[in-house]
Amino acid sequence: MQHFDLIIVGGGLAGASLALALRDSALRVALVEAQPPRRPDGWDARIYAVSPANVAFLDAIGAWRHLDRQRIAPIAAMKVFGDAGGALEFSAYETGVADLGCILESSLVACELWEGLKRQSNLALFIGQKPAALEFRDEVAVLRLADGDSLSAALLVGADGRDSWVREAAGLPAHNRHYGEKGVVANFATDRPHRNIAWQWFGDDGVLAYLPLPGQRMSIVWSAPDALADELCRLSPEALCERVEQAGHGVLGKLDLLTPAQAFPLRLMRVPEIVARRLALVGDAGHGIHPLSGHGINLGFQDAQALADQLLASKAWEDIGDLRFLQGYQRARREEITLMQTTTDALRRLFAAPSPLLRPLRNLGLNFTNRLPVAKSVLVRYALGGF
Repeated sequence: MQHFDLIIVGGGLAGASLALALRDSALRVALVEAQPPRRPDGWDARIYAVSPANVAFLDAIGAWRHLDRQRIAPIAAMKVFGDAGGALEFSAYETGVADLGCILESSLVACELWEGLKRQSNLALFIGQKPAALEFRDEVAVLRLADGDSLSAALLVGADGRDSWVREAAGLPAHNRHYGEKGVVANFATDRPHRNIAWQWFGDDGVLAYLPLPGQRMSIVWSAPDALADELCRLSPEALCERVEQAGHGVLGKLDLLTPAQAFPLRLMRVPEIVARRLALVGDAGHGIHPLSGHGINLGFQDAQALADQLLASKAWEDIGDLRFLQGYQRARREEITLMQTTTDALRRLFAAPSPLLRPLRNLGLNFTNRLPVAKSVLVRYALGGF
């Protein structure tokens, strides 16, 4: 049996960034990942909006500076539209910041994180491995891999996504509520320049976001009812472009499809306890939110940073798997996770409600907020620093 201080199961963005954040520590770290990331041909359809706070985190762990700037689009402004004339606009210039965040491909970040992991001296990579059994003893967590190898550590971290094997094996409950929607993603070339503006429309057919990519390209995330999402994925490239043009009111002119449409089911997932004795969850293993905010991955990065900060501040004599120690991490993350889940869920419910009485009220709320500079500044600055 091989012994470590920390075992991370899952080498996605949250798990990989946590491991890399511990690169200068005295901790012996193991990372178990069945399939490391790889770059697709062309543009990756899986796009994330990364907040300035998490750009700073990625820079602190040595990843951001190595990313290809030609693949990153800063967000200069955001325009949000309701379903009956409501509108809300945010501007980096008016807020006094360089940008409101950046849009970039998931695989771009993931592959760079892994380049750092390969050079990390205090890290052992178990690539192509899957967990098979988990046991918690008084002093250690013991993880048996599918090939028969066994690893032990004072702390095991589940970073293995929403359908987390670790969470289930540990018996931590997760409460799911399916939205009856799928997130449809695809990339397009645009006839008109987007000027680094992100657009979002709330409508009867879901929530559509246009996210700027470098050059005259953009990515969509269309949170659509299941039937519509399936229909969009079956459309020909020409028909899909026409449908997306119409839904976006032609703001970017004619569109040409760059990547085929893909869809993934949407659900709200609440995990009451993201820690237990010798166990902590980070990223999607510990929470799930509606993608209308575009900030799901930012919660995962903030999980990784908070847990890394706690581990780096620990004393040599402290038991990093002790529940009292781990509850500090849970307290640090609970407020932000709960706020983001509640806010995105409430917004989706509000705009999905068919009531004719609610329609003018919710759009009035957007317009009212848009006329309050102080309120807008608070919202933007929380987004810049928090999620």
